[in-house]
Amino acid sequence: MLTELDESYVDGSAPNAEAAKNGRGLVLKSKFLALHIDSEQSILFGECQGSGREPYRCSSDFLRPDKPTHRCSCPSRQFPCKHCLGLMYAFVQKRAFKTADVPEEIQAKREKIQARAEKKEAEPDKPKQTNLGALAKKLKAQLEGIDVLERLTSDLIRVGIGNMNAKLAADIEQQAKQLGNAYLPGAQMALHKYTSLFADEAGAFANRPNTERERIFSEALDQLARLHSLVKQGRAYLQRRLDDPTLKPETDTAIAAWLGHAWQLAELKDAGLVETGAELVQLAFNTYDDVARKEYVDTGIWMMLGNGRICLTQNYRPHKAAKFIKSDDSCFQVAQAPELCVYPGDANPRVRWEGMVPRPLEPRDFEAIRKHARADFALVVKDVKNHLKGPLADKQPIHAIQFRRLTQVGDICVAEDAAGNRLAMTDEGACGEPASCHLLSALPPKLLENQTLIARFRHDLDTRKLRIKPLAIVSASAIVRLTL
Repeated sequence: MLTELDESYVDGSAPNAEAAKNGRGLVLKSKFLALHIDSEQSILFGECQGSGREPYRCSSDFLRPDKPTHRCSCPSRQFPCKHCLGLMYAFVQKRAFKTADVPEEIQAKREKIQARAEKKEAEPDKPKQTNLGALAKKLKAQLEGIDVLERLTSDLIRVGIGNMNAKLAADIEQQAKQLGNAYLPGAQMALHKYTSLFADEAGAFANRPNTERERIFSEALDQLARLHSLVKQGRAYLQRRLDDPTLKPETDTAIAAWLGHAWQLAELKDAGLVETGAELVQLAFNTYDDVARKEYVDTGIWMMLGNGRICLTQNYRPHKAAKFIKSDDSCFQVAQAPELCVYPGDANPRVRWEGMVPRPLEPRDFEAIRKHARADFALVVKDVKNHLKGPLADKQPIHAIQFRRLTQVGDICVAEDAAGNRLAMTDEGACGEPASCHLLSALPPKLLENQTLIARFRHDLDTRKLRIKPLAIVSASAIVRLTL
C-alpha cells in the first residue's frame, strides 16, 4: 500500500485544503524530529515539533489499506490532522524514514482493531427490527405531505408561469417547509428547483424583465410536469407501503430517493445493491456552492472499469458545518473498492464505499474506458431520448462516446462519429459546472481526433434537440479533464 501512496492520495485524505497546506508546511519547515516506518512497510510513525515542550507523536497505519487509521497526540479534532498529513507528505516526498519496531501502544491499538474486525466478520449481521407503528405514523405524515405538494403544485399552475413574481416564489418556498416537516425533503427540493428558476445568482428572489423570464418558460413547464408526476407516483408508492408496512423501500426505481429517503449503506447491502471488488476511475470532478440550500456540493463522475457504467459520488457540506466535514476532491488514481454500494437510480446512479485502496492508472485502464465508449451516435441518441421520456428520469445523463473528430461548424463546436453523425456542443450543464467548449481549441490536434469523449447530454426544450457538454477526453495515455 505505502509504495502506491502519492501526493494526490494525501491531498484527498485531508479534511480540507487548509489542513493539506499546513501538513505540507510542516515538511518544508523540517518540523519532524523523527520519521519511522515498520519492517513490513504498513505504518508510518514519527514525532513532530509543535507549540508545546513535548513533540506530538503521530502515525498513519495502513494495516487495513482501504481504511487507514490516523493517530496523533495533538488536540486537533480533524482526522487526519496536519501532523499525520505531514507524515504522509514526507513519505511521498522521499524524506528519510528509518526502519523501527512499532511502538507498544500503537501495536496494542492495532490488535484491538483486528480483534473487532474478526469479531464482526464472524458474527452475522442482526436484522434490523422495524417499529411498524412508528413507520405507519411516518407514512401517514408523508401522505399528508404529498397532499400539500399537490396543492402547492396546483397553485403554481393556476398562477401561471408568466405571472410568477418574487413575492409568490418566496411564499411558495415558505409553505414548502411543511414538506420537510412531513419527512419529504426530496419533494421539498423538487419544488425548490422550480422556484429557484425565479431567483438571482445569490439565491434571492427578484422580479425580472419579461424578456429574461421568457427564457425559463420551457424549463419551468418541465419542472411542473415533474412535480405532477412526483405527486402521482409518490402517493401510489407511499400507499403501497402503508397497506403493507413490511415492504422495503423500492430499489428498481428512484422514487424513494425522490421523496427524500436517506439510504444507509446497510440498507443497500441488504437489498443486494452492492458490487464486490469494483475498480473505478474518476473522469471529472466539480464543487459548487448551492447558495439557496446553503451547502457545498462535491460531485465526482466515475466509470466502473468492469462494466463501463458511469456513476456519481456526491458529498454535501452545509455552510455552517463545512469546516467539520471532509470535502471530496479530484482523484487521479484507480479506486479499488472492496464493497461498492450502488443507490437505486437510472442512467448514472450514485455510489458510495466505506474504504478504498488506490493504485496508479495503467495503460490497460485507459484501454478499458475507451472500449466501453459507444461509437454510433445515432444509437446513443435513441437511448437517451427513450430515457428522457420518464418524467422523473435524470434530465442530463452522462455517456462515453467514441468520436472521429471534434470540429467547428460556424460558431458551434460539434462531435462527429465515423458515420458522419454530429452532435452539437453546449456549455450548459449541471448546476455550478464550469464552461468547457472554449478549452477544446487549446488542446493538441491529436486529442481532437479518434478519441473518447465523456459527455453530458442535455435536451434543449426550446429547439427540441439534444446537445452535449464535453466533460473530459480520454486518450490511450491520459484523461484530459475539461471542467476543473
